[in-house]
Amino acid sequence: MNLKIVYMGTPEFSVKPLDELNKKYDVIAVVTQPDKKIGRKQEVRYSKVKEYALENNIKVLQPKNIREEYKKIIDLNPDIIITCAYGQIIPKVLLDYPKYKCINIHASLLPKYRGGAPIHRCIINGEKYTGITIMYMSPKMDEGDILYQEKVDISLDDNVGTLHDKLSELGSKMIISFLPKLINNNFKRIKQDNNEATYAYNISREDEKIDFNKNTIDIYNQIRGLSPWPSAYAYLDDKIIKIFNSEIGKSNKEGKIGEIINIYDNGIGIKTIDGEIIFTEIQIEGKKRCNVKNFLNGIHDKNELLKKIVK
Repeated sequence: MNLKIVYMGTPEFSVKPLDELNKKYDVIAVVTQPDKKIGRKQEVRYSKVKEYALENNIKVLQPKNIREEYKKIIDLNPDIIITCAYGQIIPKVLLDYPKYKCINIHASLLPKYRGGAPIHRCIINGEKYTGITIMYMSPKMDEGDILYQEKVDISLDDNVGTLHDKLSELGSKMIISFLPKLINNNFKRIKQDNNEATYAYNISREDEKIDFNKNTIDIYNQIRGLSPWPSAYAYLDDKIIKIFNSEIGKSNKEGKIGEIINIYDNGIGIKTIDGEIIFTEIQIEGKKRCNVKNFLNGIHDKNELLKKIVK
């Protein structure tokens, strides 16, 4: 079927579903967030969706405020609008316009983890599974009727990067599988129970700071729930230390909370309220990201680290 699709998305997560749709259907335009200027040189950076669209000769629209700048999308007369991590609330006039309405690919099992950081939050909270929800869009954030869901397990080895890739792949398969059912009206829509809703608000700087007064498993989940981006951090000798990988230690050695209590071949063990967290991959302020093993190789007297406090 020659289905005319307007696709709305911004980050890397949105690219895989877009690619699969572009192989099978007519993606007539993408709508993505405006370009950003980054760094000291204020270099312009395109979104990942825009990069894909330019490489594949797809029309690109970048409204600053889609609630006011939606006419160009309506003028394209799409059969359906598909959104995936776009980043703005879509106005009702646009949601209701296409023949098959506007559907969204969301990286959680709604009504759990509505919002902009569902992958981060479910790992930080120690969830054992999550998934993808395909839903009708509504004027309120992630409150539309559920059309299709699939679950994926979260292992203790998963971090944001690995789970991001799993869910992006799953979302791309699900949207291709679901569209024929939508077109043929062969689906059920399930109203969300707002009483069951939880929210995955965007990550703040405060969320990234490690508190060693927490249980070790909570710190471990925080680290992997922020790795590789934006990363958890603490302070060592008044310098920021970003932590990308860690292990749950087994040491019962006494010490102050936050104190470095053990030096291992591949990590440094820090005292937590109930045990020890071992940092295995870090980045010291002003240095490159590295395995702690390499970091330790650059220290002449490793014992000088012992008794230091990571705050």
